[in-house]
Amino acid sequence: MPLQIQIGLELFEKNWPKELKGSRTGLLVHPASVNKKLDHASTLFLRSKKFKLAALFGPQHGIRGETQDNMIEWDGFKDPLTGLPVYSLYGHTRKPEPEMLKDIDALVIDIQDASARYYTFIWTMDLCMHACLENNKSVVILDRPNPINGVSSEGPVLDMSFSSFVGQRPLPVRHGMTVAEIANYLRNEFYPSLDLHIIKMHGWKRKMWFDETGLPWVLPSPNMPTLDTAIVYPGMCLLEGTNLSEGRGTTRPFEIFGAPFIEPDMLVGKLKEFKLSGVVLRPMYFQPTFQKHAGKLCGGAQIHVIDRDKFKPFKTGVAVLKAVHDLYPELFRWKEPPYEYETIKMPIDILAGTDRLRKDIENGKSLNQMEGWWKEESRVFEKIRKKYLLY
Repeated sequence: MPLQIQIGLELFEKNWPKELKGSRTGLLVHPASVNKKLDHASTLFLRSKKFKLAALFGPQHGIRGETQDNMIEWDGFKDPLTGLPVYSLYGHTRKPEPEMLKDIDALVIDIQDASARYYTFIWTMDLCMHACLENNKSVVILDRPNPINGVSSEGPVLDMSFSSFVGQRPLPVRHGMTVAEIANYLRNEFYPSLDLHIIKMHGWKRKMWFDETGLPWVLPSPNMPTLDTAIVYPGMCLLEGTNLSEGRGTTRPFEIFGAPFIEPDMLVGKLKEFKLSGVVLRPMYFQPTFQKHAGKLCGGAQIHVIDRDKFKPFKTGVAVLKAVHDLYPELFRWKEPPYEYETIKMPIDILAGTDRLRKDIENGKSLNQMEGWWKEESRVFEKIRKKYLLY
């Protein structure tokens, strides 16, 4: 039986900040904001006598996962169940406006992250922290596990000249932090006068993977169906910056990838040359039902992770880009903007947090040469990260 841990949502009554007793609170949530019994945070907050729930806020994909595809905005509404206003932070604004915060004293954030810098929920949190500082509101973070462990980090650290909604502050692609640890880092480095409170987890250990926590997996976003998806996502999300399907519109997004012009066995043969650890790539064909190449037969592969401790998701994602770029120079394309509210910079550059990765692939640099520089960047960040870890 996996060890039972307690997340922030299960400890908020017991550990609610004394100075916020009786306050009016807002709650930023999404579908995975649940406890072990799958009760949603909004339900639990309505019952609480410690404060009065006054408003709900939702990030990309909505508070209940209403929008399936990427980059689909949604509008706020009045929640029929509670009568509370629901404010969209993925619509006409991504940062709470003063009007949205006027009836609350504190904003509580309970979001399940996927441990990749490009997963937008942490940047919604960042914008909320900024808005609360400007409007003199407190922030309370209910912590949750990093699903792919809190030890491993990988990939380039964001260069601020490539900041965007898929990376607003310096973090490596795979950051190895919990949501509250990222908030701790953001507050201390960027918002030192923000009134921040953290309700930590009890019993979580850094080396744990999500399936070792005893917690139920709920899709934090519609294309993050399983822990397997989260394991490959820090590398395979890079495909969003290309004309390759990252498997949206299949039942295994980010694990399945390809394009109509790819011959699967040739691609897998090329990828074998990289001797990637902890993974087997299986040649396959698939037909996405929506998004890129919808309804077309695509050749590609499925990623089967056979040793998750040795598997390097970012390196694997870059290997896929390099292999397809080198095999199909006439057909492979970098996606043009706009992408995630960025209209000038290349999507691949804002995903990588630098233009160096794209240029290295274009200039025929070896995979190991590339890994050398991003490893160094990640190592430097780990020294900064150390100061803000809570477990």
